[in-house]
Amino acid sequence: MTADEVAALFTRSDGSYLFARWGRPVAPVVFGVEDQTLSVVKGACEAVVALAGHQMAETDPELGANLMVFFFRDWEELPEVPGLDRLVPDLRPLVARLIGAEANQYRVFRFDEAGAIRAAFVFLRMDEALAAVSAETLALSQMVQTILLWSDTAFRDRSALARVDGGKTILRPEIADVIRAGYDPVMPAVADDPSHALRLAARVGQDGRA
Repeated sequence: MTADEVAALFTRSDGSYLFARWGRPVAPVVFGVEDQTLSVVKGACEAVVALAGHQMAETDPELGANLMVFFFRDWEELPEVPGLDRLVPDLRPLVARLIGAEANQYRVFRFDEAGAIRAAFVFLRMDEALAAVSAETLALSQMVQTILLWSDTAFRDRSALARVDGGKTILRPEIADVIRAGYDPVMPAVADDPSHALRLAARVGQDGRA
C-alpha cells in the first residue's frame, strides 16, 4: 500500500488524521447470542488480537470487560440494558439517531489519558442484511474494525474482508499488514500527524523490518 492509501484509512471525513490502538489487553464479553455464536465471536477476537501481536485477558481490572459486543433486534433494547448508560454517554440520544438513520451497527470507543483505546462497545442490530451474513464473517469484520481506530470512511467503499476461492472469507492481506504495522512496538499507540502514515506504510508488507 502507498502512504496515501494508508493515510486514507485513518483520515476522518472532517479531514483530520487520528490513529489509536489498544493500550491494554483486550477482555471481551458478548451479549445476546447462543454459545455457538459466542465461541465464533471470541475466536475471531483471539485471531485478530494475535495477528496484531497484542494480548487478551480474562478480565480488565478497571471495567471487568473492555470489549463488549451486543447482538439485538431493536435499538430500543439498548437503554434497557442495566448500567449501559453509564458506560456509553448520551445513550438515549444516540439510540434516537441510530433509529433515524436505520443503522444496523455502531461502534463506540473510549480512550485512556494518553489517547489509546481502553474500551470499545459494538452494537449489532440483526436486521435482514446482517442476518444474511455468516457468524464467522460478521465476527471477523467487527473485530477488525475494533482492533484499531480506523477512519469513519475507511471501509465505506471497500470491505476489510475479501472472498477467496471456495467462498471462504478472509481478511484482506494489506489490511492485515496495516494492523501488524500499527502494533509494532516502535510505533506510537496514538498519532494525529499524517506523517505517521509514512511510517506505517514503510512497515506494511515488510513484517515491521523497515
